[in-house]
Amino acid sequence: MVNPANTGKGKKDEVRAMFNSIARSYDFLNHFLSFGIDIVWRKRLIKELKKYSPEYVIDIATGTGDLAIMAAKGSNMKITGIDLSEKMIDEGKKKIAKLGFENKIMLITDDAEDLKFDDNTYDAAMVAFGIRNFENLGKGLKEISRVLKKGSPLLILEFSKPSVFPVKQLYRFYSYKILPFIGRLISKNTRAYSYLPESIDGFISGNEVLKALEENGYSQCYYKKFTFGISSLYVGHKN
Repeated sequence: MVNPANTGKGKKDEVRAMFNSIARSYDFLNHFLSFGIDIVWRKRLIKELKKYSPEYVIDIATGTGDLAIMAAKGSNMKITGIDLSEKMIDEGKKKIAKLGFENKIMLITDDAEDLKFDDNTYDAAMVAFGIRNFENLGKGLKEISRVLKKGSPLLILEFSKPSVFPVKQLYRFYSYKILPFIGRLISKNTRAYSYLPESIDGFISGNEVLKALEENGYSQCYYKKFTFGISSLYVGHKN
């Protein structure tokens, strides 16, 4: 397990502290450092989500609510976004208020591994670039399954590891050399954007994610690769 820092605290505490420290610059850096491709990837997730016509959706590790906002636009979905970071939630609430989406999106601070909601509450769940930050992946997946209705989908968008030459080499150079430098310069956090590539390298991808889903309450699992395998969309359905 890769931790954001070496404080001796648990991964959750370190993740919360890291995101609290970069909350104000998070949106800009997200889009700038990915050249805006992250927006395209999120749109692909929303396109898949809309196939299920869900009414109530939970957005895990919502951050500043980008994915929740994207899902709410042009739909009747009611979305609950949860995140460990209080400051990320605060930034998200500002965006939602500016858009007038308070009646569509509710953001709260919560733990994906110990959700506050009742069993069988949601028609769908989604996570964008968040599951590699879980302290206990299996526990988190089971907890998400608990709050989903039977047969409902969990959609996970996450970075993966490109294997095709020269994309693999270029991506690795950018991730370990360019991205941390720019991230430190703008966010003023010396660790956050070094943690990003390390956490991707230390996390599972492809069929390993499908196996984790199947072992923790999901079936009919599949995934799609995006942009030469830099990110992937995983889908599983609650048993």
